[in-house]
Amino acid sequence: MYFLIKPLLFKFDPEKVHHFVTANLKRFNRFPGGQALSRSLWGLDDQRLERNVFGLRFKNPVGLAAGFDKNAEMMGEMANLGFGFVEVGTVTPLPQPGNPKPRMFRLPDDDGLINRMGFNNDGVEVVAARLAAFRAKGSYKQLIIGGNIGKNKITPNEDAVSDYIKCFDRLFDVVDYFVVNVSSPNTPGLRKLQEKEPLMQLLGTLQKRNSKNGISRPILLKIAPDLTDEQLDDIVDIVQQSGIAGIIATNTTISREGLVSKDELKNETGGLSGKPLTKRSTEVIRYLSEKSKGAFPIIGVGGIHSAEDAIEKLQAGASLVQLYTGFIYEGPGLIKRINKKILSL
Repeated sequence: MYFLIKPLLFKFDPEKVHHFVTANLKRFNRFPGGQALSRSLWGLDDQRLERNVFGLRFKNPVGLAAGFDKNAEMMGEMANLGFGFVEVGTVTPLPQPGNPKPRMFRLPDDDGLINRMGFNNDGVEVVAARLAAFRAKGSYKQLIIGGNIGKNKITPNEDAVSDYIKCFDRLFDVVDYFVVNVSSPNTPGLRKLQEKEPLMQLLGTLQKRNSKNGISRPILLKIAPDLTDEQLDDIVDIVQQSGIAGIIATNTTISREGLVSKDELKNETGGLSGKPLTKRSTEVIRYLSEKSKGAFPIIGVGGIHSAEDAIEKLQAGASLVQLYTGFIYEGPGLIKRINKKILSL
């Protein structure tokens, strides 16, 4: 069904299409029987799909990556499409509009996307209130929700820790795990925080605050695919020294290697996602898993456009996987296909 409407959707601006599709998906779920129909079409319930990772029980190992539901407005709808977990954000302390439009570009010849959104979001206070209201309904108790946190564009790097603390403290009661995002290429200077010294300071500070009424939250670090082996070695050391729960590999890439799209498209500034990232993200997962001897969980994301792509990441060492661009290109049926493939192994 999705492939009947995809050619029409792809004729329009990607960001406008995103808002159009999500608004109509919300309307569909409000109709009597809409939620049940969505679950019957796209969902797959099977206890064999459950995963226990960093102390949390996931209904299935296929999640929605950060960036799609930036403002915590689509969690129930995404669960009804079959996702086992949803990561909201990236959330910053203050609301910010992000970078000027247009800021998202399809590369259909490469099955990719370039975005330079720039952490556009409603701010942590609004997002936290939405999450609290969603939790209060109690309709999706099995759904694991992650909070992806970042810094505001106007915050200098030397003050970045305070931004992460504000988001961490405000979201602590309403998310199940945290993701520290220092790897987006679309906030000036942000990737400098991936260097070992500032990263250890940031993660160490959050870990010291990671307790409330005897409860702690898993903290994950999302890394770029553009890191060298030496930098990945540092990441392994950082995870083990800081005691955080694991890694999300990977964010978007600044590389344009191997693209066949027209120059005016592939030369757009921003992070590239989709099929061009498939191989590299899997390489990073395998390297981290082998280097650490499987010492910590990895969530694999980047270029998953088929069930086989997901299985490759799981076999490379990922415990869970996430979709974004593949979800846009392949439609919601991809979630069910991945879960069916997992059950068949």
